[in-house]
Amino acid sequence: MKRKDFIKAGTFAGLSAMFSNAFGGIFREKTEHFTDPKYRGVEGVWSPTNTHMVGNGFKVMNFFPNGKGFEERMSPFFLLDFNAETNFPPSEISRGVGVHPHRGIETITFAYKGGVEHHDSKGNHGIINPGDVQWMTAGGGVLHKEYHEQTYSKSGGAFEMLQLWINLPKKHKMTDAKYQSIAHGTKPEVKLPGNKGSIYVVAGEYKNTKGIASTFSPIHIYDIHLNEKGDCNFTLPPGFNTGILVVDGSVNVNGKEAAENHYVQLKNEGGEIQITANKKAILLVLSGEPLNEPYVSYGPFVMNTEEEIKQAIEDYNNGKFGFLK
Repeated sequence: MKRKDFIKAGTFAGLSAMFSNAFGGIFREKTEHFTDPKYRGVEGVWSPTNTHMVGNGFKVMNFFPNGKGFEERMSPFFLLDFNAETNFPPSEISRGVGVHPHRGIETITFAYKGGVEHHDSKGNHGIINPGDVQWMTAGGGVLHKEYHEQTYSKSGGAFEMLQLWINLPKKHKMTDAKYQSIAHGTKPEVKLPGNKGSIYVVAGEYKNTKGIASTFSPIHIYDIHLNEKGDCNFTLPPGFNTGILVVDGSVNVNGKEAAENHYVQLKNEGGEIQITANKKAILLVLSGEPLNEPYVSYGPFVMNTEEEIKQAIEDYNNGKFGFLK
């Protein structure tokens, strides 16, 4: 398929969630509430969506965007695709997502089970295993591909991954592409007292512990691991859009129950966030200052105007994103 046809068809491998208006999640309202204004309100708890394949290596449920403008509700976070635990059989050929472009965003992949390998047109190469994070800034344009790491692919087994897109502010849309490889052992860790678990600070800050990732707008990302009955509490800026994905286990967030693979949306207001694990749990906390800028998205491109989208397509067709096979 020619580059031009590839763009027109909208068949960017790994990006099918961008074109789906179907949203299977619902708000699961509970009768139990934290009425104390000390606690930040819970807007709702979303059920998992139906899964769909991204390429031939990722079986994902999409939490946002959902075709209903929710990308504005979680700005600057733009897309959240979650591959809940899936067992892949052994294969001599690595499954995954083929070469495709990005502009105007950052793509972040979290590994929980299995392994993923990355190549891009800037010469970056990385492998992430359980606990690791790869953080790619597409900026002005890059080609990349992601696929099952060779050793994992040959053995098969449990596979659990998450991909997050972060929209870049207008002034940084055309920044140079870069790649951050974040090994689990390098993530700043805050150990909770009483063997309750640990909080790994990927970005932003948690109680004076600063995260490892460099970012282009104010955000906080926590990788939280709680033991059974373990709990933690923290506050985040009231104006920041904030959500929590329950990757594994089940928890109570400010009086609302959230089961495995459910997503908790917090209200934009002040107050403490109190999390208690009903059983051993892994959580991803996302909180960011809204960009409050116009945006236009087309497949793998997220820009501020239609003209910038057209330019991205033209630049891609003219080979300005580099070369990758």
